[in-house]
Order: sequence, then C-alpha cells, then structure tokens
Amino acid sequence: MRQSSAAFRLLAPLIAVGVLAVGCGPSPATPVSTPTRSAAPGPAQTAAAPPLRTAPAPSALDLPVGSLYKNPANNRNELVLADVRHTAVLIGDSQAMPKDSWPQQGIAALGYKLHVVGMGGTGFVAANGTTGNYIDALQRGDWILPYGDPPLIVIQGGGNDASQKATDAQITSNAERLLAALKKRYPGAALAMIGTLARGTDNGGGRRTEVDALLGRLAAKHGIPFVSTGDWLTRFNAVGDLQDGVHLKPSGHVKLGAVLARELTALGLTARPDSAAPAK
Repeated sequence: MRQSSAAFRLLAPLIAVGVLAVGCGPSPATPVSTPTRSAAPGPAQTAAAPPLRTAPAPSALDLPVGSLYKNPANNRNELVLADVRHTAVLIGDSQAMPKDSWPQQGIAALGYKLHVVGMGGTGFVAANGTTGNYIDALQRGDWILPYGDPPLIVIQGGGNDASQKATDAQITSNAERLLAALKKRYPGAALAMIGTLARGTDNGGGRRTEVDALLGRLAAKHGIPFVSTGDWLTRFNAVGDLQDGVHLKPSGHVKLGAVLARELTALGLTARPDSAAPAK
C-alpha cells in the first residue's frame, strides 16, 4: 500500500502535464473553422479586372483607309473607306467585276465613288468553287462590306443562276435572304437592282431573260428600283460588242454604261451633295 502511494506521488505530475497538453487542442469531433476574408481587397490582394469595353468607332480610332474594323454591332469585319458617305456599294458577277464595266460606269456617272464586291461565276444561287453565292459569301466574310453608312447599294446579276439552272424558287429564296441582310445591316441605304443582261425573249434570251423578269418581280414586291436588262443586247445593238457571247468588249461596256446611267438617273438615284441617301 505504501509502495502504491509512492508510485502515485511520482506519476501525478506527469499525468497533470498530459491533461493540460490534451486540453490545449481542439476536440477530434469539432471542425476547425477557416477565417473569413473581407470582401474589400486589402493591400496584398489584387482588385478584379474591369469588364471588356467595346472598341470605339474608327473615327475615334483614326484608323487608316483600307483597315479592317470588327464592327461590334454585327460582329463582322468591315473595310474603312475614305468617304463612305459618297460611296455606292455594287454586288455583282463577272459583268460587274472588270474595272470600268458597264455597271461600274453607270453608277459612277451618277456621282458616286464605288466599292465593288463579287466574283465571276457567282449569283443569287450560283457559286464558283472559290466563293459562295452572294448571300453566303457575304455572311461568311468572303467579301468585305464597308464600315459606316453608304447611301446606295446596287445588286446586279442572275446570268450564272440561269446557266447553272437554278430554279425560280431557289433564286427567290436567296434573293430574299440577301435583301433582308442588307436592309438590316444598312438601314439608311437605298437599294437598287440591275437584272440579267440578255438578248430578249424574241431573240434567244432564253433563261437569262426569264431570270431578269423574275428579279424585276421580286424588286417590285419590295419597292426597290429595278433596271431590266433582259433585252439590252439587241435593243441597244450591243450583240456586236460581245467578246465571247456573254461578256462585253470595252466598246460594249461604254455603250451600256451610258444607258445604265440614264436609267438610274430616271429612277432618282443620282448622288446628292449633302450625302443623303437617294429617295427609296
């Protein structure tokens, strides 16, 4: 008994130390809480980055002429022109593409500068393997339209749709899509259409003259000025000015360019000094 009491007196200090040590730590059943940080950034914290801002318009950026600008309004690349307020946009096929073509000469004679997009072998439905048809090429960005507000947009074509045997329904559907896209993108611009150059119904115009008439009906439906060219080759004695049965020699471009200028002027599409779009 005395031995046990002595042993207890020796162990008591050690037991007390152990109890104190265990009492200083958390209970195994109690989770350790994580300190909550203040929402306000402290000296060692970095503030959140500001939201992305829309780039200012090219006039504010002073972009050089010929630069591409991604327009946040439509998320498309657009070309910065020197004077878009006096520039007409021409969308067309191989009839319109040569420099000084009859469509280009006719529109330029009204007092406009020109921005031309398009390619030979294309049309409302027709594609040429390198680019899509008019609406697809524009929607995909194959052809770049200008930034700003051009006063006039002219659509020419239909010949390749005729040669590739596009149906009336296909031509109408794609032409409707094209017109809707252009009206949405350039609501302040006047639209005009030039039909399909051909010989006329009584002179072998065939499907080309039919497509010209179809486009005329579509333009009338939308109230868009239309120049029918489905018999121009014979009416204006330009058959002798053809170089390959379809495309004109320079003499033919001059001849029909003057005719087109007269037709467009009669439709009230002459450029105005105040840069206002022609009456729709």
